[in-house]
This record gives sequence, C-alpha cells and structure tokens, in this order.
Amino acid sequence: MLRYLTAGESHGESIVGIIEGVPAQLPLSPDDINEHLTRRWLGYGRGGRSKIENDKVHIYSGVRFSKTLGSPISFRIDNGAYEKDKAGWPEKMAIEGPPPDDLEKVTLPRPGHADLAGKQKYEHDDIRPVIDRSSARETAMRVACCSVARQLLNEFGIEVGSHVVSIGDVGFDEPEEWVDRRNAIIDEGGGAQALYEAADESATRMLDDDMTERCVEHIDQTKKDRDSLGGVYEVVVTGVPPGLGSYVHWDRRLDGELVQAICSIQAQKAAEVGDGFFNARRRGSEVHDPIETSENGHYPRRSNHAGGTEGGTSTGMPLVVRGYMKPIPTLIKPLDSVDTATGEAQPTRYERSDVTSVPAASTVAEATVAYTVANAFLRKYGGDSLPAIRRHVEADREAREDE
Repeated sequence: MLRYLTAGESHGESIVGIIEGVPAQLPLSPDDINEHLTRRWLGYGRGGRSKIENDKVHIYSGVRFSKTLGSPISFRIDNGAYEKDKAGWPEKMAIEGPPPDDLEKVTLPRPGHADLAGKQKYEHDDIRPVIDRSSARETAMRVACCSVARQLLNEFGIEVGSHVVSIGDVGFDEPEEWVDRRNAIIDEGGGAQALYEAADESATRMLDDDMTERCVEHIDQTKKDRDSLGGVYEVVVTGVPPGLGSYVHWDRRLDGELVQAICSIQAQKAAEVGDGFFNARRRGSEVHDPIETSENGHYPRRSNHAGGTEGGTSTGMPLVVRGYMKPIPTLIKPLDSVDTATGEAQPTRYERSDVTSVPAASTVAEATVAYTVANAFLRKYGGDSLPAIRRHVEADREAREDE
C-alpha cells in the first residue's frame, strides 16, 4: 500500500523524502504538513537546535492544484544547521572532493547512541556519518511523509492525537489516573484532534496543569545535574472502523504493526497496545472488555483495556498505543567510553543536546501511527482514488448496518 523513504544527514544541505501509494484526488498542501512539523518542536527542555531550524516542506511532485495525482510524492526540508551551525559540519559532510587536510575524525563513541554499532557495521574510520544519519533530525521528514497518511485518514473521520503521560519521575502512574480526563477531552472535541490540541497547550504536552509545572521543575533540576530524562506518551486514534489488521497473518496483526511503528523512532525502547504492561499483572476479569449491544453494526466495549484491538484486528474502539522513550544519551556529564583509534579509555565529550524530547517524540509517534493505520485502512478499503475508497467504505458501512 503506502511506503515512504527518507534520505539525508542532519548537517547536510537538506533532508528529502518520497511516499508512494497515495490515492489520487486527496486534498494536500504544504500547510497540512507544516502544521505538524511545527508541533515537532514543542516541549520544554529542548536544546539549541530548535533555535536554528525553521522546518518548512517543499513538495516537488505528485500534487497538482492542491490534490494528489496518484503518483509518488516527493519532499524536501532544508536544514538550518547547514548554514548556521558554527561547528563546521557542512565542510565535514561535504558531498564532493577529498576530506579536508585538517579534518578531525570522531573516534570516541557515545554510550547509548548508534555511534559504535554504526561504525562497526559500515566500517567507517570516522563516526561522524553515523552521528549525522542516526540523528532524530530524520524524523522531520518522517513527519512530513506520514502527514500525508494522516490527511487521508482525516477524510474518513479518523483522527490521531497524543499526550505525555510522564517525564522522568513526574507523571501518572496507572491508566485509571488519566483515562477519564483523556476521554472527556476526546468526547467533547469529537475526536483525537482535540486531544493533541489540548496537550499542545502544555509546556510538556501533559493534561494536568499542576503536573506540567512539576515536570518543568524536574527538567530544570535535571539540567542543573547535567543529566537527561526519558518518559512515556500515549497515542490515540479515534474513528477507526472494525476489521483493520488481521488475525490470519502474523505480519498483518495490527498490534505488532503499531508497536513496530513506535519502536522505529529513535530512542524509543518499548511500546504497549492498550494497558499492555498493566494488564500483565491483573486478573482476566479486570482486563477483558465486555461487549455491548450492537449499534448500527458496531459492537462497543464497556471498557478499552485492549486498546482497540482483539486478535490483531481493530474492534471499532479507539486505538491506544503508548511509547516508552529512554533518556537522551548525549549528556553534559561525561560517560566512560573508548577511543576506537587508540584503544584508550576516556570520557565522552559533550555535544549540543536536549534535556528531554519526550513531548516531541509524542508528535512523531502520532505520525508513524497514522501511517500504520492508513496502511491497514487501505488494505481493507483500497482504491486508486479518494472517490473509489469512499465507495468501498460506504458499502462496508451499509453491510454492517444490515447485519
């Protein structure tokens, strides 16, 4: 169905991307994408790069008169760091010519980064190329590509939103502490867009003002301690019809695809669908969601501990998936490492970094989840154009209502 690729390095001239499989006649403009590129920079605790990037997407192909053509769509986002970074990275990552005579190679890998594993895999004698491509800067283009999938979902009343559950030691401990508040926002706003709009009002994308204030203090103290913080966020998708995904094939189980979408993002180390981790220590009578009487072909559940899936297939309840981000591994306080050129043990050096990027990660997760759901949606309702897909969706809805 859909497939996207990103290319480019963090300190190269630009990052580029292409997405294929997008049906024709989908309304699309740069503004639809730029909104979410701007949201990617949200959150207290961001570092210096947020001050030099002004992400705006340029669409090169696949769109005519603000509608998709059905052909591949290509994008470009310029890197502000290419011109503004004072570390001389443009010269160090030059496309042409031999390396400068005075090039200082990076040979000291940072624990927690891709540095050493990437050097070993691709046999670089300089870690800099690994640093530049493994950077979370790549997620800007990922958000751009996946925002097209999000635009497709919006045409069918499917909305994606998120909020931060915790950062470091500050946050909610169990779903019962935030589910009612989250659901009230979604119900009042008519979908998950209301959830992300409410979260965006908070400096930490949290749904509690007091907790936001405590979290800001926690981030400030961590910065003074020359350390970093990870955290947990939740992505919710509303308006999802039943039957997306499949219990028939292992690689089409929606649960697995959603977890992969989250863990594909830099620094995300775990994910759960619904109350996954919490359900593991509860009894079955507390976990499974009772089925209620059919309404227009839809069988609602009295609760949603399963996160909107059963047997790898969507139930029609909101999809809920949570991501767990590790603390950023670039620290002001050095960690022990080994210089790969000399074999000598020595502490790492500091490079510009955030204290935490959990709020930003939650917006990137919205994008990757939207892409995953859109792919499952197209597998069920596929067509070459938006009108064709509408016909398939309407036929499915009428069939369910006649049951």
